[in-house]
Amino acid sequence: MTNFIPIFPLEIIVYPGEKVNLHIFEERYRQLISECFKESKPFGIPTVIKNKVAETGTLVQVTEIVHQYDDGRMDITIKGLGLYRILEIIDSIPAKLYSGAIVKHLQNDQNTSSKHVQKIIASIRELHKLLHITKAFAKPDNELNSYDIAHHAGLTLQEEYEILCLLREDQRIEYLRRHLKKIIPLAAGIENLKKKIQMNGHFKELKGFDFGTGKK
Repeated sequence: MTNFIPIFPLEIIVYPGEKVNLHIFEERYRQLISECFKESKPFGIPTVIKNKVAETGTLVQVTEIVHQYDDGRMDITIKGLGLYRILEIIDSIPAKLYSGAIVKHLQNDQNTSSKHVQKIIASIRELHKLLHITKAFAKPDNELNSYDIAHHAGLTLQEEYEILCLLREDQRIEYLRRHLKKIIPLAAGIENLKKKIQMNGHFKELKGFDFGTGKK
């Protein structure tokens, strides 16, 4: 299915099902948010990567205007609904300050084996432990999927976008598995390096080399 949607390009990834808080200050996007909230109408957030609007984006809904300031700025909460691919960007819309796009809505499989997700969660917790990070997931472990845990895995914006473009849950889980398999040893190495640097200058108790045995 294709249709026209307002768009709000941002340097973030919003995954389906994810809730995100935003501070809206530009006049064009204050207009977009006000209209979409009043009409209960979704809009699109296409990711901006290296100053370019990416092709795949997330359809989102304003769930709450948390606070509206006297000057028109607002704090809002949005929720990711589904994915789309941009067919054409419409820069100028009559009587509107914001832009829009003709998009194709994408079918997205979110079914996967729970045991595969649990393995990824365990690896993410191992990574957090190495980095001395304490970060809780928004749901119980048995309710989590790839979208719930992707932001916790130390991905770059480009990597998070690559996950967004994968339309099967097993593909997203495999992407995360490979990423964590690569990054956890790097994090462990950095932690060991930090310990060595911190040891420098401390009094050390080391056994001397014995020339008679060739051993320490």
